[in-house]
Amino acid sequence: MAAGGSASRRAQEARRQERLLREQWQAARQQARQWEAASEGERLVAAQLLVLTERGWRLLVDRRWPGTRTANVDMLLVGPGGVFVIDVKNWRSAPEAMDGKLCADGEVRDEHAAKLLAVTQAAEGAVASLGMSPVAVQPLMVFAGQRVDAALGRIRLLGEYEVGPALLAERSRLRAESVRAIADHLERVFPDYEGSAVGQQVPSAPEPPQQTDSDGLFDLAGLRDAALDEVLRAPIEQWMTFLHPDQVALVRRNWSGPARISGPAGTGKTVVGLHRAAHLARRTSGRILYVTFANNLPRVQGTFLKTMSPAVADRVDFRSLHSWAREFLQEGGVQVRLHGDKAETAFSLAWKHVGRDSRLAEIDPAPGYWREEIDYVIKGRGITAFEEYTTVPRRRRRASLRRPHREAVWALYEAYESLRIERGVHDFNDVLTLALAEATRRTDGPHYAAVIVDEVQDLTLVGVRLLHTLVGDVPNGLLLVGDGQQAVYPGGFRLTDAGIDIRGDRGQVLRTNYRNCKQILDTALEVVADDSFDDIDGLRTPGRRDVDLTYHDGQVVRVTKPTVAEHDQALLAVLCALRDGARADAAVLCPSMRAIGHYQRLLSRAEVPVCLLEHYDGRPVDAVKLGTYRRAKGLEFKRVYLPQHDAAFPNGASADGPGVVEVSETAREREELLRSQLFVAMTRARDVLWLGSVDR
Repeated sequence: MAAGGSASRRAQEARRQERLLREQWQAARQQARQWEAASEGERLVAAQLLVLTERGWRLLVDRRWPGTRTANVDMLLVGPGGVFVIDVKNWRSAPEAMDGKLCADGEVRDEHAAKLLAVTQAAEGAVASLGMSPVAVQPLMVFAGQRVDAALGRIRLLGEYEVGPALLAERSRLRAESVRAIADHLERVFPDYEGSAVGQQVPSAPEPPQQTDSDGLFDLAGLRDAALDEVLRAPIEQWMTFLHPDQVALVRRNWSGPARISGPAGTGKTVVGLHRAAHLARRTSGRILYVTFANNLPRVQGTFLKTMSPAVADRVDFRSLHSWAREFLQEGGVQVRLHGDKAETAFSLAWKHVGRDSRLAEIDPAPGYWREEIDYVIKGRGITAFEEYTTVPRRRRRASLRRPHREAVWALYEAYESLRIERGVHDFNDVLTLALAEATRRTDGPHYAAVIVDEVQDLTLVGVRLLHTLVGDVPNGLLLVGDGQQAVYPGGFRLTDAGIDIRGDRGQVLRTNYRNCKQILDTALEVVADDSFDDIDGLRTPGRRDVDLTYHDGQVVRVTKPTVAEHDQALLAVLCALRDGARADAAVLCPSMRAIGHYQRLLSRAEVPVCLLEHYDGRPVDAVKLGTYRRAKGLEFKRVYLPQHDAAFPNGASADGPGVVEVSETAREREELLRSQLFVAMTRARDVLWLGSVDR
């Protein structure tokens, strides 16, 4: 379609919206005038909000505050954007938010803000029983006759003319049936004064439209633009505000010490963690640190929090663990000389001189396995003495090492450390070790009200100890979120190794999958069904776990072609066939960076827009996401494409389970890790899982 055709359609839609809004505004103004008991300011604001009732919103006016004799709530508004507790003010001058205080006419009027927050808390409690997250309840203070759009903490200050467009611009959180259920519930919890419930009825004889720019009190242009954006907007990244009651309970729970939320893939662990961050930010004065291992996730999670709870988003720090540790050390004056390439060279030389001809080659001649042994078992656990290494359990490591082999590993480790120090560089493990020492030494900070750790199973023991040191065992201080089955890195630990004691109900397991349909989940579970795993709580858990499903639409598509070229052409065909906008919620995931390069070139030549996951920040973009299995952790997509998904399994093993050919223990370990990574990639899919294979 030509560009002019698209512009014409948009202009037609804009004119249609304008005609509709004029009619709705005239009807709303006439209805508001009938409320003789309401103040003039309330009538003016209600006229703006009544327009929304024709668009699926419910307005409750002049409600009684539950538990009080005479106190009232001006308005409660429920709609696709959530629940809004509204306090209407008819002040002579516009309000100001100065140094965290509400001011007008040169006077501090914080008592009005305090009352609104108290009513909002009552509304949060009311909807919690329906399974609604507290982040969906927002306090608004609306000023009749004023033009204002400002923030006072979590309270948004809006003028009479700004409130309509602002609410229409809210991202859709609730479906129509949820709006009805919540509004009905609030009507019961907040009893009405006579005539205070406002439905969606429109008077039969509205006043004739007046052809003016603003229709008197109504900012038609602003509301028209907001309504048009609502019609044309097709958000990709939907936010879960309406949660399962079990999830809401975890968001609001008061824990006496460190806590952990675990559960199989798709059970909403990250969603709960983010809602918990917003909840704590509203309830505390300190900052919240939200940490994960991958460096692309903090950008995405930060965007999601700004979308769902903008009032507190600036009080939550989203960081990858290593980037936070480096900044922390720099602030403390500790010099960090992180250089991955030089550290890798030091290890290569150590392997050449000490490891290659040692007894380690009897077990695995590839240096990569032994580099992992140093990174995850020795340095990752903070081991500095050989005798400690001789007895440490090597969790998630299959190969059995007798003392002579451990002596050879230790010799390799010492040679590597000597060469690394000689070159004056640090590796990633050194950064965490230095940060742990600095955090233990310092008593003046950094100060966080809480630390939330997502994908905790991918951290090293030193990393977990570091984060625990920041908050200790204070109530609601440390929340660990993750699942051992989705570990995508070698090595492991137990929480008790870090001095973290999760007792009683502070260890919660989610068991309902909200993302995957049965066909997709069953396909993913086939990959890991025979791979039991050690979780960080010390329990040995089977690969196939019981889970309840809530989503039933979805399909698995298997495509097998005789050559790579034909396989890739089949992938391009399905991607090019996606309708406009569908690419934004599609992802091509690969096991390696080499494969990423191949498919990036392939898609670019076919003029398929691509967004690399390492650059993705959580904002909607109409491009196919492209990244590794590891980069996809914590994300979900409607459609996931896994080209050559079984090509990475050597030695007779397959993506559907362990192979039948006899292989070494280290090879089995690698294949088990590959299956775990593939499982993670598969469970990112909600509607379609496309599995490509080449018939070799």
